Formats: sequence, structure tokens, C-alpha cells
Amino acid sequence: MEVKDKGTWRAHWRLEKRHSESDPEPYDIWEHDGNLLCNVGINVLLDLLMGAAGTAFTNGATYLGVGNGAAAAAPGNTDLSGGSKTYIIMAATYPIVGTTDITFRSTFGAGDANYAWNEVGCFNGNAPPASAMLNHLVPAGGLGTKAAGASWTLSLTITIS
Repeated sequence: MEVKDKGTWRAHWRLEKRHSESDPEPYDIWEHDGNLLCNVGINVLLDLLMGAAGTAFTNGATYLGVGNGAAAAAPGNTDLSGGSKTYIIMAATYPIVGTTDITFRSTFGAGDANYAWNEVGCFNGNAPPASAMLNHLVPAGGLGTKAAGASWTLSLTITIS
């Protein structure tokens, strides 16, 4: 009997949109499964796996980023493509690690990223874009346009099985 190795990488994005930072419940939730792993992010994961130099995806070194670019995601991407880009470090207590998954979360407050959100990505290291881009998603139709005063919380859950 032949044994085949098979692994699955599943990325689940969730965006909770609130009119203001004081709103307890979101007025809209956007969710999307999938993204493109970027070569530089894969290299960081492999370096960390073998104990080589690399920055771990910790609370103080991981950012979720959004941009207004609409260029297709590609394996060689090292940054978001838009002219407007915003990177926010992890919320307190994130990332959260489960048995086979990790969840990253950043909140874009009233004055952050007030433009059309067409792309998202996860970064680690120094403040982006001087860091490694793990993955990139450019969903058809975008995620919406964030207005001044609004508070949007972006989460990424990666499950490996």
C-alpha cells in the first residue's frame, strides 16, 4: 500500500465592521476562505521550522495590513500593491494558538486606513513593509470602504492539517 503525504493550509479571513469604536456589535461581517502564500513568508516559516534565524509571529512582531491596490496576488509579492497601505500590530493577547491553528487580529481604529480596502496580508518582523509578507489576498469586489470614525477588526485564522 502506497502512503501519500498530504497537508492542508486553510486561511480564513474575517472582517467585523463597526460604525465607531464604542459599538459593541458589528453592523456587517465579511468572511473569505483562501489566500496566496508568498515566497518570503514560506522562507520564514521554513527557517523557523529548522531553528534558523527568523522573526517569530509574536504579538509584538506581527501585523495585518490592508491596502487599496487591486493587482492580482502573486507568489513573489513582498508588500501590498496599493498606493494607500496601513499596517496594524496584533491586538492584545494575539496571536492565539490552538491545536492546529493560529489566529491573528488587528483593529483599525477611527483614524486608520480610511479608504477602499481591496487587499489584505499578514506580515512579521520590523514595521512593514520592512518585514516578511506571509500571505496576500485580493478578493474580487474588495472588502468595502472604511469611513473616518469607523472601527474595523480584521482577523486571519490559519489552520494546518
